[in-house]
Amino acid sequence: MEPRFDKQMCGGNFNNQDFMPADSWRILRIMAEFVDSFDTMSQMPERLVSVFGSARTPENSPDFQSACTLGRLLVESGYGVITGGGPGIMGAASKGAFEAGGKSIGLNIELPMEQHPNHFQNNSLSFRYFFVRKVCFLKYSTAIIVYPGGFGTIDELSEVLTMVQTKKINRIPIILVDKEFWGGLLHWFKNTLCKKDKIAPEDLELFHLVDSAEEAITYLLNSHRFGFQTTVK
Repeated sequence: MEPRFDKQMCGGNFNNQDFMPADSWRILRIMAEFVDSFDTMSQMPERLVSVFGSARTPENSPDFQSACTLGRLLVESGYGVITGGGPGIMGAASKGAFEAGGKSIGLNIELPMEQHPNHFQNNSLSFRYFFVRKVCFLKYSTAIIVYPGGFGTIDELSEVLTMVQTKKINRIPIILVDKEFWGGLLHWFKNTLCKKDKIAPEDLELFHLVDSAEEAITYLLNSHRFGFQTTVK
């Protein structure tokens, strides 16, 4: 069976007469989104940390409380916080930063479900395109801290790992919070990807696992002061 491409899904117009004008306008809209976001983010503090995690994490979850603590500790350590601007882990980290009197930046994405901007952003940007938003995260982050999440979180984690691995961006601390949650993925990295030569053993040093916000801050500060520690034995 041949694959079926829905015109609306692909965002394209398959009438040859209209295809080029439609794409040209889309390129201009993409450019405008880059220009607007870069212009806004260039005015922010230099020391920013992105926090990724599930939008579905409830407020009574230990992960939510930990991310809230993380936001506060980041501000107390001299950092501003960038999140995806939504609820769950994003809302928790934003809340912690906002209540500590620090910079809380939300890079919001237009989605048909789940993504409702939280109320703890003192700077908010709106994106139509995921890839523009990802560039904005990586361009302005001095570290990435990742809490448990779903496809979106794993996509963001994979993006930053790939960019650092291929040296498209300078190496920054990549910290995964909750060893139990991420343990299965790490096991697969080590025992499948490494053993089948899909990644190199040194790629396992690109990230660090912790179990708490306090451990994440300690590793972050040490990495920025003294360089990177060995993380995988």
